[in-house]
Amino acid sequence: MISFPIVDTHVHLWHPGRLRYPWLEEVPAIAKPYLLDDFRTACGSISVGSLVFVECDVHPDERVAEAEWVTSLVRDEPRIKGIVASAPLENGEGVRPVLEELAGNPLVKGIRRLIQAESLDFCLQPAFIKGVQLLEEHGLSFDICIVQPQLANVIEFVQQCPNNRFMLDHLGKPDIRNEAFQPWAREIETLSKFPNVFCKVSGVATSADFETWKPTDLKPYINHVIGCFGFDRVAYGGDWPVSTQAIAYPQWVETLAWAVDGCTEDDMKKLFRENAIRFYRLND
Repeated sequence: MISFPIVDTHVHLWHPGRLRYPWLEEVPAIAKPYLLDDFRTACGSISVGSLVFVECDVHPDERVAEAEWVTSLVRDEPRIKGIVASAPLENGEGVRPVLEELAGNPLVKGIRRLIQAESLDFCLQPAFIKGVQLLEEHGLSFDICIVQPQLANVIEFVQQCPNNRFMLDHLGKPDIRNEAFQPWAREIETLSKFPNVFCKVSGVATSADFETWKPTDLKPYINHVIGCFGFDRVAYGGDWPVSTQAIAYPQWVETLAWAVDGCTEDDMKKLFRENAIRFYRLND
């Protein structure tokens, strides 16, 4: 088991009484507040030393407000060391004022503009690519959240942004539920050749069947990502509370530790702690 405090690169908190989350209407199982006390309870015996909040697809008018709300939570939870905020990067040059406002908050380490619900070619729009390229000016990374059919175009998109730092969320969401390994595996191998791309080992159980998945269903996907990116460019993410639809928090930590059993202690620390600190600049 893990013998040191971990860093969770992917924690969601939402408060429907304070902000608007239109998508929650379609997911009644988690359509309720998930706040810090809930996260503390969910962690159980797992020692989480630091965490990164990741935007929760709030109403577009409330993107900056979400980052401000999470910043206010640090008074009660100093383990929040970073925020991956949301911004309308598809506006190209027009996104500058939003980025400047967000970058003025030292907790904001990166940006995520959800791609998973968009068209296959969304990430290839010139304006979107320009918006992503602007992140470099503020030292901000970009979290790529897609589904597997979008992965081929993401490779082309990343190729046009050599100066950006990217984190691929949730292994690129392979279709584990239907045991689909290709073309995901080939595309991951191609994407991993870009040295500015990291991969977040998160959201894996929710890509499988919520009710019937087994650790052995997840292991080949986890091992393939680590085999491609190496232990220097992978980072643990809990994806709480979305993950609760399929797995409890301690169970996910235990499953991932089991999947990489046999690796060195140094590699375990890279996966569960050190790479997160380095990628999201949590010590800055």
